[in-house]
Order: sequence, then structure tokens, then C-alpha cells
Amino acid sequence: MKKIIVCTTINPPTEAVKKFDNIEGWSLVVIGDKKTPKYELENGTYIGPEEQEKMFPELSQALGWNLVQRRNIGYAYAYHQGADVVATVDDDNIPLEGWGNNLLIGTTQQIKTFKVNDVAFDPIGATSYSHLWHRGFPLQLLNKRDYSNSSVEDLGPIAIQADFWNGDPDVDAVCRMEHAPECSFQDKDFPFTSNKLSPFNSQNTFLSRACLKDYFLFPFVGRMDDIWASYYVEALGHKVVYNKATVRQDRNEHDLTKDMILEFGGYQHTLNLVKSLYESPDNIKAFLPEKTITAWEAYKKVMG
Repeated sequence: MKKIIVCTTINPPTEAVKKFDNIEGWSLVVIGDKKTPKYELENGTYIGPEEQEKMFPELSQALGWNLVQRRNIGYAYAYHQGADVVATVDDDNIPLEGWGNNLLIGTTQQIKTFKVNDVAFDPIGATSYSHLWHRGFPLQLLNKRDYSNSSVEDLGPIAIQADFWNGDPDVDAVCRMEHAPECSFQDKDFPFTSNKLSPFNSQNTFLSRACLKDYFLFPFVGRMDDIWASYYVEALGHKVVYNKATVRQDRNEHDLTKDMILEFGGYQHTLNLVKSLYESPDNIKAFLPEKTITAWEAYKKVMG
């Protein structure tokens, strides 16, 4: 099985990147940007701006520069390298011992499945940190969350494994402002899934080759890039399982007010977007700017 880790960065090699670069059985690919300083890896592959433009010129031009969604270049590269599994990670998520071992991708497993009546499921609320919520979960549903109904069911083949993160979790700016959380998730809470669509991110997530063609980080929609991507691929039928924390996030510096502004489109539109996806996954286009759709079409061409 060929396994590739994909990361973007504008920093010199971080502690996380150096560790990912030395995980046995995995190959690291780092996608640079025009802000990225001179970059060297011990084992992995660094792909700079000029090389990206040569590889995928239409996609590169449609994405533009200085944005994390250039990670799509890495997904396309990994796919054409024959990757069976792609791990999408951030450069501030330091892998813990055992990261990437015992993957559930491609298997059928008996998984605890939460049965919820609302249109979306919040995975963080299902843990011992029930007062928190995942970035991209509709705020309008917060006071309706109910985890009282669950059963163990066969799930498979599993297309996506979204691992959690100790330290600073992936919550939205409102949640972070209110709670300033520092978490240590309990292994006993995992793994689990749900009968409804749910948000997962692109910072510590494993993707099967089968779903990679459908997984695209949407540029030009603020901090909903990976969130709307998650809802979309699940609406297509790709099954996600949430698994125990396998990284410690030492979050890069953020301005929470700017984060909130970049998340506002999600506060405003995600609930209606999720509702529309149950009618047809193609309905997501009604929520995307034209330039986002142009970039998405370029990605589809690259992926064949």
C-alpha cells in the first residue's frame, strides 16, 4: 500500500514536518507557496511554485497564490504517484507515537454510530468535551445536539478516517474565544461515526484513493474550505469515521477576530448548504463563487 502525507507551508520545516518526514512507511510531500522560504527535507519531496506551475498549469492558475488550498496540488500529485491513502496534515500538528498505524481506511468495521435527528452531527460534542463544537458545525443546531441514541453497526468500506488532536482542538473562533480550550481526548471515546453529515478538517485526516477525486479544498470561501469539502464528499456516500487523537496541535498564531470574519460565510450558509446536499450533492455549486467552481473544474480535469 502506497501512503503519502500532503502538507502546505509558508514556514521553514517545523517540528511536525520533520517528524512526518521520518515516519516509516509514509512519504511526505510538502507544497510550497511564494512566501515559503528555502526548503529542504531529509526524505520527502518539496514541490516549489515553479514546479507546481509546470505540473498542473491550469489548476495552479485557477487557485492563485498565498492560500492553503494549494494543498489540492499535493492531492493531485499524490494521486498521480499512485497513492492508495493520502494523509492531509498541517505543519503545526505534531504526530504522536503510532501516528498512521492501524488505519481503518478500506476496511469494514463495527463502529459506534450516533443516530441524530438533525441534519448534521457534531463530532466534538460526542466526546468528553461536550461543551465544545467542531469548526463548521452549524451554530443554529448547537442547542439541539443529542447523543443519547447510538448502536454498534457494520460500516464499510471506510473511505475517510478523521483523527482528533490533543492540545488546541479544531473549533471555530466563537468557541475558541469563549472557552480557549486545551484538550486531551480520551481514547475510550473512539472510534465513532453518525447517520448524518458531519464536519471534518484537513489537518489530520486520512483519505482513501477512492474518495480523493471527489475531495477538493474549496478556495475563496474563507475557513469553510475543508468543511464544505467534508460535507460534500460524505453526501456522495464516502463514509467517515472519527478516531482517537494522533497529533498534538501547537497552533500557529491566529487573530481570532480575523478567523471569525473568515468563518462568517459558514455561520450564514452552512446549515442551508447541508440541507441542500441531502437533495443533491451538486447543489453545493449554488453556495460557491464562480472562481471557486473554475478551480474545482480544473482539479477534476487533473484527476481524470
